[in-house]
Amino acid sequence: MSRTKTYLELSQEGGGAHKFYEVTVEGTVVSVRYGRIGTPGQLQTSTFPTAQKAQAAAAKKVGEKVRKGYAPAVQGQRAARPVTRRQVTSAPSTARAVAPVLWRFRTGSAAFGIHIDDDRCWVGNQSGDVYTLSHGGEVLARYSLPEGVKCLVADDFWIYAGCDDGKVYDLSSKLPFAAYDIAADVDIFWLDIREGVLNVSDRSGGLTVIDHEDEYQWSRKSSGGHAWMVRADEHAVYHGHHGGVSAYAPDGGGELWHTPTRGAVLFGWQEDTSVYAGTARHVVQRLAKTTGAVEASYACDTVVYSCATAPGGRYVFAGDNASSVYCFDADGTRLWKLGTGGGSALSMQYLDEKLYMVTTDGSLVCVDASDAAIRAAQQGSVPVAVDVKSAAALPTYKPVTAVSAMETVSVAPSGQVVVECFQDGGRLRVHVVSGGYDPSWNVQFPRGIREAGARYVVDALHPASSGFYRVRGEIRRLV
Repeated sequence: MSRTKTYLELSQEGGGAHKFYEVTVEGTVVSVRYGRIGTPGQLQTSTFPTAQKAQAAAAKKVGEKVRKGYAPAVQGQRAARPVTRRQVTSAPSTARAVAPVLWRFRTGSAAFGIHIDDDRCWVGNQSGDVYTLSHGGEVLARYSLPEGVKCLVADDFWIYAGCDDGKVYDLSSKLPFAAYDIAADVDIFWLDIREGVLNVSDRSGGLTVIDHEDEYQWSRKSSGGHAWMVRADEHAVYHGHHGGVSAYAPDGGGELWHTPTRGAVLFGWQEDTSVYAGTARHVVQRLAKTTGAVEASYACDTVVYSCATAPGGRYVFAGDNASSVYCFDADGTRLWKLGTGGGSALSMQYLDEKLYMVTTDGSLVCVDASDAAIRAAQQGSVPVAVDVKSAAALPTYKPVTAVSAMETVSVAPSGQVVVECFQDGGRLRVHVVSGGYDPSWNVQFPRGIREAGARYVVDALHPASSGFYRVRGEIRRLV
């Protein structure tokens, strides 16, 4: 059986595209592998009625890429582009008193990702480790991802980790799966997910939107680079970068408004009617979601690395690059400033009178932000912070990247749902086999474990408003 392979690369200077595209034809089978140079990439396989049709389809794919600037290359000669790390510094705090830290967990590496929900605390670091802890500081589990974690975000029940390998991992079940594979030329800085739609901000100041099937929807290039902030709701996607904050329509990406900010935006937060932009010019600015008008400013003493709010924006918190944390009331009056007792807060979140922060020394810190605790701290009385340790036998979970590595069952347990993978042109898609569901809807499903004709058992399916199902719980292969 004849076998031909065409290998192309597209690499641009100044942080542009740096990706490969490989087409292999073997008889009637066409395999396409693509991704960032220096990575294994993503594989798609299609079968055609005859060898001639397979060759024609391959030639068409190659021609399309050549017209976009790809050129023949020798695999391995061009090195992978270095991943961008956020360059941060942390100076000693200038605050007169130290915050009432209840406990501190040192992850062992610089940490940016944080998510706090009603059940657990999540923290992800540059080594690819994601830990879950109880609100009291007990370490519950560890996920070991292939690359450094840039951010952790929640979308209802689902928890996602955006990583340096360009993938977004779903951590909602016991074993993580790669849920999205971002385009090879997008150097991810931050992301947000809403009802399965992924919004990615990147190094060049770009915004890329990907749907639940991991398919490109639209992108925009904002006026400034280094876009760390992206937040989304049903009305808009809010994108913060060196040039300010821009709002785009979620359907199509038309610009709704743009507001220059007092300095480059380094972090963002949102409430129902406002977005908050922490800037390099020592201020957090609150912008109206409908118009972009600046509603209030919260002045800090140096560069703002992170910000968060109490529900409804009743309090606004900020962390600066000098290891201090601030609290303001809604109108901008500063209520207090305290030292963190460690590094500067790179991300933060407030829940039930506690402020959780990840800091430049790689720690997850829990601060008692109640009025009584803050008053005591201002008078020099703080609790002895507990130094949380991981248990030696801590469960560690690694991503499932192949069908062969999946847990299998021979019969679907009662109450669980069977889904099936099928070939749809050049794509592999998943639909529901079990009764009681709309068979025309696709199922959002990890691409790395899709295999044409395979059936899977999932704990539950939840409908999304835009007409597809999302998997909740464990996924097992039905054999």
